[in-house]
Amino acid sequence: MSAFGALPLSSKTLKFDAVAASSNKCLEGVPGVGFILVKNDVIKNAKGNSHSLSLDLYDQWQAMEKNKQWRFTPPTHVLAAFNQAIIEHEKEGGIQGRYKRYSNNCKIICDGMRDIGFKQLLPNELQAPIIITFMQPENFNFNQFYDALSQKDFLIYPGKLTVADTFRIGCIGNLHEQDMHDTIDAIKEVLKELQFRIQ
Repeated sequence: MSAFGALPLSSKTLKFDAVAASSNKCLEGVPGVGFILVKNDVIKNAKGNSHSLSLDLYDQWQAMEKNKQWRFTPPTHVLAAFNQAIIEHEKEGGIQGRYKRYSNNCKIICDGMRDIGFKQLLPNELQAPIIITFMQPENFNFNQFYDALSQKDFLIYPGKLTVADTFRIGCIGNLHEQDMHDTIDAIKEVLKELQFRIQ
């Protein structure tokens, strides 16, 4: 869901029955449309399996096959935005172009946070350029940190995990190199204002 459109995916090299994605995330449209690429034999066997009217993929597939229509009122504004997002995705170089920008964003954030003293949950070789999870230092008041960043118009993810206290910073969306440098600068300012020093 979060990586579709930025990380390579080929049914020729990776066998899967279905993949679900949405109009936003790495495709950078607005939220509101989900879509699924699924093998015909799999969707055919899904008839009558859904416990939800609105999420019945088989019925929606049948409607599209019969009259090319949605079963209910389509989100036309979301589809128009999605169409524009696909145009921009292709203009940037498709998956490779998007991956390159996100990878650069990720490197700037990882390097900058490391220089400040934060530690990543995952090592670089396992880190995808989508969202980065950082360990919370001891005696770190995340809520204060979050609120202070928010006051500077920077929003990050709380990202609580069961294995550790963490927070996350995203690299995707219409964000570019300068946005990432600005994020690091804002984090440095907030830590100074809060008089918190990373050990």
